[in-house]
Parts: sequence; C-alpha cells; structure tokens
Amino acid sequence: MAKKNTADHRKSKSKSNTSVKGSDKVYTLDVYLIGGPVTKEFAGKEISRRVQIKGNRTLKDLHRIIFKAYDRWEEHLYEFILGKGPYDRSEIYSLHVDGKGFEDDEKEGDVTKTTIESLGLRVGRAFGYRFDFGDDWLHQINVVAIAAHPGNGKYPKIIKRVGESPPQYPDIDDDLETEEE
Repeated sequence: MAKKNTADHRKSKSKSNTSVKGSDKVYTLDVYLIGGPVTKEFAGKEISRRVQIKGNRTLKDLHRIIFKAYDRWEEHLYEFILGKGPYDRSEIYSLHVDGKGFEDDEKEGDVTKTTIESLGLRVGRAFGYRFDFGDDWLHQINVVAIAAHPGNGKYPKIIKRVGESPPQYPDIDDDLETEEE
C-alpha cells in the first residue's frame, strides 16, 4: 500500500514545531510496513502504526516501541536507514559489537547511543527501519509532528493502529505474496 507523500505532511496544519529546543520534544511518527513475508491475507492492505517518542530517547527505544506496535515476539537484528530517503543506505544506525556495526563499519551509528533528537529530524522527513535480516521486514517512518511539550502518559507510546499485524512468522502452509504475482 502506498504511503502518504512526505510533502503532504509539510502542508499539515498540525501543532508541530521543528524549532523547539530541549529533550522534552515529542516526535510523532507514522511507521508503515512496506515489505516482508506477508501472506495474501495482508497483501495490498495498509498496515501502519503511529507512535510518539521523546527526543531524548534512543533509536533502540524506537525499535522497542515498533516491535511492540507490530506484535512481534522474537528479537532479531535491526537497523535504521537515514540517508536521503528510506532506501538510501548512506547513513545507517545499528547495534554495535566491539565498536562496530553489522557491516563491520565503524562509521555506522550506534542505536544504543543515538537519540531521536540528535538526528535533526523535521516534519515531512522519511527514513527506513529494517527488522530481521532473514525475513527482511521493511518499514518507512514518516515524521508527522514535533511538539514542544509531552502530553499525558508514558513515552514512547503507540497512539494509533491501522490494520492487523501480520504474523512475525507466517505458517509454512500460508500462501506468501510474492513479487511475481
């Protein structure tokens, strides 16, 4: 399912503010499922989650709330892709072991040390999130609002779900949607 054009979010009349200072900024993000081993039951349907996270939280925290929002239960490797768009791998953030990322590249950012605020995100920005490198669940994350003050409750949090979560591991007997179809 096509994602909303990020330019549409720039025209939004939301109460977002991209010049708010301090770590209390709250980022509202739409997380679209755009690829992975989905069965025909889920193919062609919009599946997205809207989450909110404070700017002082890390990319690891963002991973955890997305993991929960999509009802996943078994952890796998993951990365955030923050090049010029959700598919541009020129800027990657991943888990680090011995000071290096997945691709043995010291230039990769560390998800445990990188805060949301440090990314310099603006409303309308889109970036990628990839989970489980075997099944390759792909997501596009759109920044829809940045607010000065957090609302009530604990952050990060899930504020909207569109569509059911596909199973993390489809049954072998399920018909997988393939690119050939």
